[in-house]
Amino acid sequence: MRVISLVPSITETLFDLGLSTDEIVGRTKFCIHPENLVDKVELIGGTKNLNIDKIKSLKPDLIIANKEENIKEQVEELMKDLKVLVTNIETLEDNYYLIKQLGHIFGKEEKAQFFNLRTYEAFDIPKPEKRLKVAYLIWKNPYMTIGGDTFISRILEELGFENLFKNQKRYPEVQLEDLKEADLIFLSSEPFPFKEKHIEEFKEVCLNQKIMIVDGEAFSWYGTHLAKCGEYYRELLTEIKQ
Repeated sequence: MRVISLVPSITETLFDLGLSTDEIVGRTKFCIHPENLVDKVELIGGTKNLNIDKIKSLKPDLIIANKEENIKEQVEELMKDLKVLVTNIETLEDNYYLIKQLGHIFGKEEKAQFFNLRTYEAFDIPKPEKRLKVAYLIWKNPYMTIGGDTFISRILEELGFENLFKNQKRYPEVQLEDLKEADLIFLSSEPFPFKEKHIEEFKEVCLNQKIMIVDGEAFSWYGTHLAKCGEYYRELLTEIKQ
């Protein structure tokens, strides 16, 4: 089967399940894992600016898209001529069924079960005794955080945290003053590449909060990526206890 992935985390998942570069014939420029294999796959644009003609020329049997990461109109255009599977991942349970579904489609059920078990093991770790409030920042200029209806917020909850902005929707803009009620401020490494140098800006206003750079992929990449984050989560929770 010839498959094109329009989603970075799904591209990684397909390779993890055992698909080859002969089967995965197209991917976006943001599909960066696994590094040693993605370079052998044809580029078909970005997640939100797909090269429709290029995709059609590759004659895929299946295209895998995502409700949030891809543009509805572009996906609908592809649906006119090609088979498209549109995914929508909001919870760990959704993630479980995504991996199971992909395992079934490609005859990789055993691999799918392995990664699902590893994912549950990744979250089966001692949680903080107190449910700390976290402000999770994804963007700068303007500062943007995550609402309670996002996958990132669900991952925070699974790790025993409370999203400070859980009562808001999607990705609201915030001011530094809004972060003062948080116990922790997480600055994500993506989509905005927060670095240690940015912490000083927050410290000028947020005097009582612990401010940390966190691996954005460990909170926002679904599919098999979560199965590889167990050690990272353990180290993160240990660091917070100190």
